[in-house]
Amino acid sequence: MSSIAYAGLWVFIFSLPWEKVLALPGLAIVARTLGATAALLTVISVVTSGSFRRLHAAHVLAVLFWTWAALELFLFHFGDRPPYKFWTFGQLILVMWMIWELARTEQRVQGLFLAFVCGAYVAAFDTVMLFRREAETLRRFSAGELDGNDLAMVLALSLPMAWYLGMVARRPLIRWACRAYLPVVILSVGLTGSRGGMLATTVALLFIPLSMTRLSPGRIITAGVMLITAGCLAVAFVPETLIERLGTTSSEVEAGRFGGRGKLWRAGLEIVPENPIFGHGIGAYKTAITPKLGSMAQVAHNSYISVLVEEGIVGLVLYLGMFAAVFFSILKLPRLERRFAVVLMATLGVAMFPLTWEDRRPAWFVLSALLALSQAHGVGQTAAARAAVPRTTGIRARRWSPRPVGLAEHGGGPEPEGLRP
Repeated sequence: MSSIAYAGLWVFIFSLPWEKVLALPGLAIVARTLGATAALLTVISVVTSGSFRRLHAAHVLAVLFWTWAALELFLFHFGDRPPYKFWTFGQLILVMWMIWELARTEQRVQGLFLAFVCGAYVAAFDTVMLFRREAETLRRFSAGELDGNDLAMVLALSLPMAWYLGMVARRPLIRWACRAYLPVVILSVGLTGSRGGMLATTVALLFIPLSMTRLSPGRIITAGVMLITAGCLAVAFVPETLIERLGTTSSEVEAGRFGGRGKLWRAGLEIVPENPIFGHGIGAYKTAITPKLGSMAQVAHNSYISVLVEEGIVGLVLYLGMFAAVFFSILKLPRLERRFAVVLMATLGVAMFPLTWEDRRPAWFVLSALLALSQAHGVGQTAAARAAVPRTTGIRARRWSPRPVGLAEHGGGPEPEGLRP
C-alpha cells in the first residue's frame, strides 16, 4: 500500500510546476484532485501499516504557525469566514506530512525531486512553444495561466534538483535528461523576462561549481558544454527587449523600486507597529495597506513582510523557525548533499523575497523534501552500519541491535567487538 500511496504522491508533485496549465479560472483542478487522492492513499497506508513516524521540529513549528493564525482569527475576527489562505496552510502541512511518511529512503526522496523536474520540463517546453507561436504579439512568455515571475522561480528551484539527479541517478537516461535540463531552464527563464527569476537562477547555478569536487574530467567537460549551450540558446532566442529588461535588474535594486514592489514593502512595514504581536490577520495585507496606498494597494510581493504584517512578530518567528529547523537538519548531510540542500534553500529564500510565496506549494515542497532527505540519509547510514558489522569468531552472528548487550549474556566477560552498537 505504501508503494501505491507513494505513486500518488509522485504524480501530485509532478503536477505542481504546471498546475495552472490545465486549470479553470481560479481553480487548479489537476493539482487539487491529485493532492486529495495522494492524501487519501497516504492515510490508508499509514493506518493499515500501523506505522506513524515521529514528527520533526519543523512539523511542530508549522502546526504552531497555523494554530497561531487560527487564534488570531478567533480573537479578532470571530464569526467571520476564514480566508482561503488559512485553509491553504492546512493543506500544505498535510502535504508536508505526506512526504515525511512516504519518502523515508534516499531513493524515494530523489524520486520526488525527479517528479518536480519532470513537471518543470513540461512548463518549460510549453513556454518555449508559446514563444514560437506568439513571438510577434507577446512581450513576455509563460506556460498556460502561470505568472511569469512564479514560473521563473519554479524553474530556478528545479535547476539544482536536476543537476543533483544528473550526478546521483542510477539510470543513464535519467542522468542525461537531467543534465540536458540546464539549457532548457536558462532559455525558459529568459523568456519569462523575470528579473527576480534571473537572480534566483544565478543562485541556483552556484551548485554546479560547488559540485565539481565529485565530477570526473568527462563530467566537468559535460558541465561546460551544457553551460555554453545554455548561453548560446539564450542569446539566440531570447528577444532583445527581454534582455534589456533583465539588464535593468541592478538599477531597480539600487533605486529601491524592485519593479514597483518597494512602495508595497514600505507601506507594510509602516503598519506593523499598529499590531506587532498578532498582525492584521491572515490574507489581510492588501486591506491593511489600503489606507496608505489606496487603489494602488496589492499583496506584499514579499513573503517575509507578508507574514510579518498578517501574522505579527510571533507568526514570523514560528514561520522562520520552520526554515531554521530544516536548515540545521540538512547541515548533517554528506558534503555533496549538504551543498545541494544549502543552495536549494538559498534559491528558495531568494525566490520568496519578491513574491508572496509563503503559501505556495513549490516552497513547501522544497522544505519538506529537504527535511525528508536529511532524515532518509540518516536511515541509509544506519542500514549501512548494520550491514558492515563483522561476523565474530566463536559467537553466533545475529542482527545488530541499538540496545547494548548485557554482560550476563556472555558470562560476565567483555562484549564481543562485532556486537557493539
